Amino acid sequence: MSVLRKKIQPAAGPAKGRGKAARGERGRRSVQGATRNAQQQRDSGVRASVWFNRVLILCCAAVVLAAGVKGVLVVQSLPVQRINVSGELEHTQAQAVQDVVEPELAGGFLNADLQQIRRQLESLPWIYEAGVRRRWPASLEIHVVEETPIARWGESGFLNHQGGIFHSARGGGWDELPLLTGPQGSAPELMTKYQRLLGFLSPLNLSVVQLSVDGRGQVEAVLANGVQLNLGDAEFLARMRRFVTLYERELVERVDEIERVDLRYASGVAVAFRTSPPVAGL
Repeated sequence: MSVLRKKIQPAAGPAKGRGKAARGERGRRSVQGATRNAQQQRDSGVRASVWFNRVLILCCAAVVLAAGVKGVLVVQSLPVQRINVSGELEHTQAQAVQDVVEPELAGGFLNADLQQIRRQLESLPWIYEAGVRRRWPASLEIHVVEETPIARWGESGFLNHQGGIFHSARGGGWDELPLLTGPQGSAPELMTKYQRLLGFLSPLNLSVVQLSVDGRGQVEAVLANGVQLNLGDAEFLARMRRFVTLYERELVERVDEIERVDLRYASGVAVAFRTSPPVAGL
């Protein structure tokens, strides 16, 4: 009996497939590596470009800043070439204004302290208010408002409309102004009373030549016709209304005979005459 024997050879197909797969994997890895290298080179170039741009921008900014600082320093050091003074000046010379201003301009156009200049100007005797401003490129404009004296204060001073005291040499007819006197610090309130007195007396054709307040607050006024008003220290408006009513009803025809009117009573008025009034029928 014969037996058929056959040697079975292993198949070659799968081994060849695995070799091809390995070669393909190595190829893909090689391509991916090349791609990563190329990407890294591009990223490196982009980062270098960004840093270069930043450095360039910083350099340009530094140049601009340096030029700006230099320009500011140059402008600050520019001298003021012209001082323009405006306003109605009757008692203050324009040259006096410039003499006060010029020492404050030593630091240049931009360094000038405008508030300090204003304070210096308003310290002058007849200057009530001053305005100071720069005008490019190198001018200073000054507008001045002079004091308007409303009354004399004490022996050598004047009062403005707000009761502010200023001093100057007497002259120019100011001796005709009413004289106000009082303790230190009383000027503003006394000026307010004076202005209210004018409101009451002007319609009666009466005017005030003296107004004073003492240390106790007692107010007295002397009118142009010599009549003395004792107003006391309180109820100023009510007492003046009472005087106006009495004057229009009883006193206007005998004003030349009146010496003093005392308004310090709670509900009445005492009138003192220069001479005793004649008795009717005698």
